[in-house]
Amino acid sequence: MSNQYKFFKGKSLAYLALSATCVLWGTTWVASKVAVAENLPPFQLAAIRQFLGGFSFLLFFVGFKKMHLPTLRQFGWLTFLGLLLFVISNGFSTWSLKFIPTGFSCLIGALYPFSVVTIDRIFFHKKNLTPLTFIGLLLGLSGVGIVFYENLLVHHQEGFYFGVVLSILAMLSWSVGTMFIAKNKFPLNPYYSTGWQMLISSVILFVISLSSQTAIPLQNFSLKGWLAIAYLVIFGSIISFIAFVYSMKKLPIAVSSLYAYLNPIVAMITAALVVNEKLTVHIFWGALVTLSGVFLVNYSVSKDRVKVIAEPEQ
Repeated sequence: MSNQYKFFKGKSLAYLALSATCVLWGTTWVASKVAVAENLPPFQLAAIRQFLGGFSFLLFFVGFKKMHLPTLRQFGWLTFLGLLLFVISNGFSTWSLKFIPTGFSCLIGALYPFSVVTIDRIFFHKKNLTPLTFIGLLLGLSGVGIVFYENLLVHHQEGFYFGVVLSILAMLSWSVGTMFIAKNKFPLNPYYSTGWQMLISSVILFVISLSSQTAIPLQNFSLKGWLAIAYLVIFGSIISFIAFVYSMKKLPIAVSSLYAYLNPIVAMITAALVVNEKLTVHIFWGALVTLSGVFLVNYSVSKDRVKVIAEPEQ
């Protein structure tokens, strides 16, 4: 019984954590869509989410773990990372949901391994890309082209192209941020660091929201909007992050990284069920082709021990 119990606590809980990560991070895109559809300003929405999530993490690490405050130099790095990963990446991807379907925005976000590999090749002169990498890039771009064309036919609305540009900028910002983390290690607990990044970014997002005069009084938020925020903070920023870390520790990287390929599918299906977004056969197959390309790119660089999968910006 003891061996069975240990197995359940180990692998079984790890797979449960992985499943939770796939579902929760996929559905947070839909929660953001619901909040934006309730006319919550995107930057104000992102600011509230990051503030509550960051405060929760720091309350644990500072209040209970008694960790020291970062140095001034570390605060500079944390601000820079918060700007890339949470202000630009999360802020722009949330803003994009005003103009394009949830699944499409999530799918563009899943393309960041492509930009990581490309930036590594152009600016850091990594060795030549393999044929498998090129096949992955071709598949990924072809899949996005299918989804883009189908969404353009079905959701041809004002601001569609602007939403696509926002999603691409968010994806590129996430790519640069994750590469910066990989190439510049500094002695801070990564989860403690994330809390500070979220809190610092929330201040910047609040300033942007106020200076752009898009912020609205909190009492004007609808009940559905507050419920969406609660879901984003509790399930999207806290529970899913804990599940993600647990699965990464207990499972092989090839297994624990599966969430990156499943999140867009979860987002598309959930958006179709919750907010009635159109999910055609062409969109679904285009997504599968894209994610196959992402898998091939990651697999092709895995031999060089280059990790280009990280947590998604939503």
